[in-house]
Amino acid sequence: MTDVRDERSAKFPVRSSATPFRSGRVIDVRTDQLAMSGGELVARDVVVHPGAVGIIAMDGGGRVLLIQQYRHPVGRMLWEPPAGLLDQPGESPLDAAKRELYEEAHLQASRWDVLIDAFTSPGMTDEAVRIYLARDVAPADRPRHPGEHEEADMAVQWVTLDEAVRAVQRGELHNPLAVMGLLAAWASAREAFAGLRPATSPWPEMSSFTGSRG
Repeated sequence: MTDVRDERSAKFPVRSSATPFRSGRVIDVRTDQLAMSGGELVARDVVVHPGAVGIIAMDGGGRVLLIQQYRHPVGRMLWEPPAGLLDQPGESPLDAAKRELYEEAHLQASRWDVLIDAFTSPGMTDEAVRIYLARDVAPADRPRHPGEHEEADMAVQWVTLDEAVRAVQRGELHNPLAVMGLLAAWASAREAFAGLRPATSPWPEMSSFTGSRG
């Protein structure tokens, strides 16, 4: 079988870097000067991002939870899985996922596995995401978290996994964590979830950057 695996590379070394933009919130923009094979220097802009986790929460009937949230860059209300930034220093990605499931859906889960790890747009940002499958879900045993801004009064829908995947195929769902997570969950369900990694599996692609506030 062909060994297809992403790997780190120092083929184009960074000769210098500058950070011309700091948002003071989530992202920075860094400009790296890379040395090409012939010695020429070229500039590459990188949106530096803390990364995120997403959660495909599945109930005993095979339904998955989707939340509708406004996303200003695309000017659309998107149906998404619960998700959130990795912007809390010292918080593990699993703990972040549990926190986001509670805060956005007022749910908790007793069974967690890794569905997929990905870079969302590696041509422009270092944002890395990990998407979990959360099963054995139940209402949270703490008071509901008060959402604010775009997260206030978000609509919630439980839909069958097959229905959600068909919506992806019809071009009706566009959030990358939804698309990747739902397709990964659908593929994994065909194997009775036998190939999933443990929730605490190593994640070397996770960024150490916790946001532009620091």
